[in-house]
Amino acid sequence: MSDQIKRVGVIGAGNIGLGVVSDLLFHGFDVTLVDKQEAILSDARKEITKTLRFASIIDKRLKPVTDEKELAERLVVTSDLNKVSECDYVIENITEKRNLKLGLYQELDKICREEVCFAANTSCISITEIGGWTNRAGQILGIHFMNPSYLKMTVEVIRGDYTTEETLGVADMVLKAMGKDYVVVKDFPGFVSNRVSHLFMNEAAFVVQDQLASPADVDKIFKECFGHKMGPLETADLIGLDTVVFSLEVLYESFQDPKYRCCPLLKKMVAGGQLGKKVKRGFFDYK
Repeated sequence: MSDQIKRVGVIGAGNIGLGVVSDLLFHGFDVTLVDKQEAILSDARKEITKTLRFASIIDKRLKPVTDEKELAERLVVTSDLNKVSECDYVIENITEKRNLKLGLYQELDKICREEVCFAANTSCISITEIGGWTNRAGQILGIHFMNPSYLKMTVEVIRGDYTTEETLGVADMVLKAMGKDYVVVKDFPGFVSNRVSHLFMNEAAFVVQDQLASPADVDKIFKECFGHKMGPLETADLIGLDTVVFSLEVLYESFQDPKYRCCPLLKKMVAGGQLGKKVKRGFFDYK
């Protein structure tokens, strides 16, 4: 772990945020997790504790963290954003909505020490745009963690137009301490991974909507014919169908290209509360 980065602030206790917190704890960082909803935070601590105890069964490289006293000291779970004033680095994971992110970054800019860098774990919003919401545009980049973070060894790093070499260097230290490789890409909405993957998931939803095949059969084709570890619809469920819809809306707004038009079935499912794995019901049931 870098001597310069000891405590990391993670904003947002959704699926990806919880994976990032666990990943950081596995690799020796202390973490302050912030979310506005107390009920979510209560469940978050339970999920993180479970992951720290049992993830090593899946990946032997992960050393279990079972000492409750140690975990209590290293993990702060709070709804008070001001607690990130004590952090040396911040990773943001909140809902993919511009107005929410804008307000958050303006607050973080005031709360955090001026030398602290921010990593936006955004799906599609431009890093240069996010930097423009603050007085530290050079200290902001994107780190696109895949889900679950602690099982993925490579991330996508997005360099905004004003991101400095020093900021890239800090991210390099953090990611190396987490045992991760990374690919640096330039900044444009959706970057590389989500410009491609969201088209993939969206078109799979259109296939189901048009009754060409069931969700299970769509995913079977991609897993057994193409060798993908997960099918596009299983992936969408894991990410959260609401997050997929929000991201497609950002892509459509950014490019004004009809290829990013969100599948009506996806919108219908989200409106009906079928958000994917996090609520145990999406294209597949997880009960």
